[in-house]
Amino acid sequence: MLVQEIMHPDPVTINPEIKLADAYKLMQDKNIRHLPVMENGKLIGIVTDRDLRLATSKLAAHPFDPSESVSSVMSHPVQTVVPNDPIGAATRLMRELKIGCLPVVEDDKLVGIITNTDILDAMMLLTGVHKPSGRIDVRMTDKPGELAKLAHLFSEKNVNIHSILSYEEENGKLRLVLRMGTIEIRPLAEAICSAGFEVLWPPHLICAK
Repeated sequence: MLVQEIMHPDPVTINPEIKLADAYKLMQDKNIRHLPVMENGKLIGIVTDRDLRLATSKLAAHPFDPSESVSSVMSHPVQTVVPNDPIGAATRLMRELKIGCLPVVEDDKLVGIITNTDILDAMMLLTGVHKPSGRIDVRMTDKPGELAKLAHLFSEKNVNIHSILSYEEENGKLRLVLRMGTIEIRPLAEAICSAGFEVLWPPHLICAK
């Protein structure tokens, strides 16, 4: 999945001279939490609802007056992504920088924005939890042919695989989280165990070694 598939196109933007109070009201009116700051068609900063609340808080060491301009509190330069970046790369970047959004730029033009909520929605699609399905967690040896062997078991049981997520465990084995087009997973789990794989979830069907 790519950034362009989950981004919000044509995001609401502001100029750097808008007042803090007006920027916050715009966020409330539009039900958004991030505003890219544009000047002469170029992205020069970004401001969030948290930036505005903290900047004007009476608890701040030197609070800003709500009539001051956004340019005084906006973040810059701005970290961006391009439309054909994988969402995995965007997710890693947001996590590393501890930010809640990424403007999307193409040919120096702002074309969209993605937020942490968009990332969560994408993960729901990738994992298949947005529609009725069953789930099995499987541990397998990380070597060629094992995944094909497991997929063959699903084919024999006439069960469609909606999604597969995998990660390497500390023991060097591979953990798979599979979503499938049935909630009747006991026969499949039993077949997986009989084939020498380990079922780690659901709890009542575990056959871990």
